[in-house]
Amino acid sequence: MNSLLLVIIGFPILEIVVMIKIGQQIGTFNTILMIFFSAVIGIYYAKIEGLNTIKAGMVNLYKNKIPFYEILSGASIAIAAMMLILPGFISDTIGLLFLLPFTRKIIINVWLKNTYKNNSPNKTEIIDAEIIEDKKEKDEL
Repeated sequence: MNSLLLVIIGFPILEIVVMIKIGQQIGTFNTILMIFFSAVIGIYYAKIEGLNTIKAGMVNLYKNKIPFYEILSGASIAIAAMMLILPGFISDTIGLLFLLPFTRKIIINVWLKNTYKNNSPNKTEIIDAEIIEDKKEKDEL
């Protein structure tokens, strides 16, 4: 609970500090223009990447494959769009990392390795069982 509260309070403060520092370097109007421009371009690119992900998912469905990567990719594109809508340079950078295909693939692979590293094939459970068959007579002609 405390770490969530720290993120909720700390992230906007960090964004404001970065915006002030960049605003001192390039000017207030240019900073606001960059934030607005990055949000508009990012949302447009998220729309394009989302459509490409839907197309790739449909291709996998036609091949009778589960579109697992496309589902995770679509979720990361949604996170990227949300981060790009938030004003700030840090959230735009995070959103851009989730939006670009090559960094998105790296992030998804790292997340999957960290999530499923406990499910190694060496930890298989062996169940000892016995099969009992009941003979039932069927109607024979």
